[in-house]
Amino acid sequence: MTENRTGTGWVLGAATVAMGLIAGVFYVFACAIMPALARSDDRVFVEVMRDINDVIQNPVFFLSFMGALVLAGVSAWQVRGKPYRGWVWAGSVAYALAFLVTVAFNIPLNDHLASTADVGVARERFEGAWVGWNVVRAVLSTVGVGCLVRGLVLYGAFQRRVSSRRGPARSSPSGV
Repeated sequence: MTENRTGTGWVLGAATVAMGLIAGVFYVFACAIMPALARSDDRVFVEVMRDINDVIQNPVFFLSFMGALVLAGVSAWQVRGKPYRGWVWAGSVAYALAFLVTVAFNIPLNDHLASTADVGVARERFEGAWVGWNVVRAVLSTVGVGCLVRGLVLYGAFQRRVSSRRGPARSSPSGV
């Protein structure tokens, strides 16, 4: 079976898009949402973050958040033995680390924010740590996207080389 029939390019492309979407979410938090909320009083900060944490838990977000991890992993497996595999593996590992940061740090901080009654205490325990870990996952996921993009470019170049070695494509007897 040839590489084109396995859907390698489609899976790698889908992983790149999903990871790009999530990197964008983390980036927007780092450079717009959190700096804007930093200007708010404690009550507004905590209420808005609680609302964000509630609404972000939806199927569209989870499809990208989990999909990036699964698709990058499947893609890394599919490209084993290919010359561009290092880029795909690096992207997969970078996003896996961003995913782990989210699960190990950002989500527990979100949960603690939701369960702390005193908004001043809640913000004090949340804001600095959450912002810092968000920057880490934004950088990791952005590195992951860059690596997958490079892998996708090299995949295309590899496919063109393989195709040119096979010669011109033959049409079917019906001309289609």
